[in-house]
Amino acid sequence: MSRHILVVEDEAALSESVRYNLEREGYQVTSTSDGAAAVSIVRDGHPDLVLLDLMLPGMGGFDVLRAIRARSQVPVIIVSAKESEPDVVAGLELGADDYVTKPFSMRELLSRVGANLRRAHQGPVGDADDLLDGGDLVLDVGRHRLTVRGEDVHLRPKEFALLEALLRRRGRLVTRDDLITEVWGYDYFGDTKTLDVHIKRLRGKVERDPSHPELILTVRGVGYQYAEPG
Repeated sequence: MSRHILVVEDEAALSESVRYNLEREGYQVTSTSDGAAAVSIVRDGHPDLVLLDLMLPGMGGFDVLRAIRARSQVPVIIVSAKESEPDVVAGLELGADDYVTKPFSMRELLSRVGANLRRAHQGPVGDADDLLDGGDLVLDVGRHRLTVRGEDVHLRPKEFALLEALLRRRGRLVTRDDLITEVWGYDYFGDTKTLDVHIKRLRGKVERDPSHPELILTVRGVGYQYAEPG
């Protein structure tokens, strides 16, 4: 069954070009230039992925993203001419899975779509009964469940995948490139900013003091490491 992509874009020529190229790849595509309509389509149409422009008439892209995240964990890729770091960070921290800046190559966009769909729809990496012990936390891979100091904590798919990747190599350095390949796919075109924002969001959910992490440690300039037992 073909995946359903929602394209939310107010530049008619760009929207049509994206639709054409997605349909050539076998995707079913719905497009709209209206933010409120996009929220309704996510609610009623259950797309598999959303491509979301930020500069929309009426309801802006960030508000659309907030409304989507209030009801759905569908993968969202922001596609925007806004390329400043604060805009990218804001989009990712609001729950976007990826961020593509305009202008972009269609090959890059299709690659990002494919990588995000694969991650969203693949099963757990390990055994269904895997319990990964992280000291203050336990990750139940089979049930896609995290408990932190005895409390259930919700993780979005990429946060879960990042934590799993780090826990499976507990005490060992995992490079940024390896994490990006494992979580976003080998053909990911982006820089490491997306990864770093996801790590920051993950720390906010598992660390006692996210500003002084004790579990997910930074190896400066290289990658990350989950703290050794002890």
